[in-house]
Amino acid sequence: MDPLPQDVLERLVHSSGDPSLAALLEFSPRACEAGLQALKAGALILTDTAMAAAAVRPMAARTVGNQVRCLLDWAPAQSPQRSTRSAAAMVRAWPELTQAAAGAGKPLPLVLIGSAPTALEQLLDQLDAGAAAPSLVIGMPVGFVGVPESKRRLAQTSLDQIRLDGTRGGAGLVAAAVNALLRQVAS
Repeated sequence: MDPLPQDVLERLVHSSGDPSLAALLEFSPRACEAGLQALKAGALILTDTAMAAAAVRPMAARTVGNQVRCLLDWAPAQSPQRSTRSAAAMVRAWPELTQAAAGAGKPLPLVLIGSAPTALEQLLDQLDAGAAAPSLVIGMPVGFVGVPESKRRLAQTSLDQIRLDGTRGGAGLVAAAVNALLRQVAS
């Protein structure tokens, strides 16, 4: 494994205590380089949970100072019918964030999904409809309902991505992955 993906893998194993994650971890060809480039250029980091945002903010502040936002800042108070708060938030957040990045001359955000497969699906729906693509997607939602399907759908795209296949994932793992990249930016 190249040094950057190896560093991400080591952070994931260290954070989870689970060496078997190595068999599930997938990188698109330029994933780590695309993430590093975007982080260096000041890309915003969008997480799907407050827990992931809290785990990323200190490293972002100590390194290049990237802004970290949580998708739930755009979430409605209640879930819409036949949807989730996270999916509804992605509908609102992604157009706003892409417009803000373009206006500020910054790269598009990195998107970290550790808990909400519906948010990942909604992002992919927007991209299928012509929305601008994130600089990097770290797709590691955890669970059984909709999780393997959302990861398979992500795998079928040409997006720069770091993905943990199967049902494992979570806020701590997406945070560990982006923190590994942030450490590289600072070195």
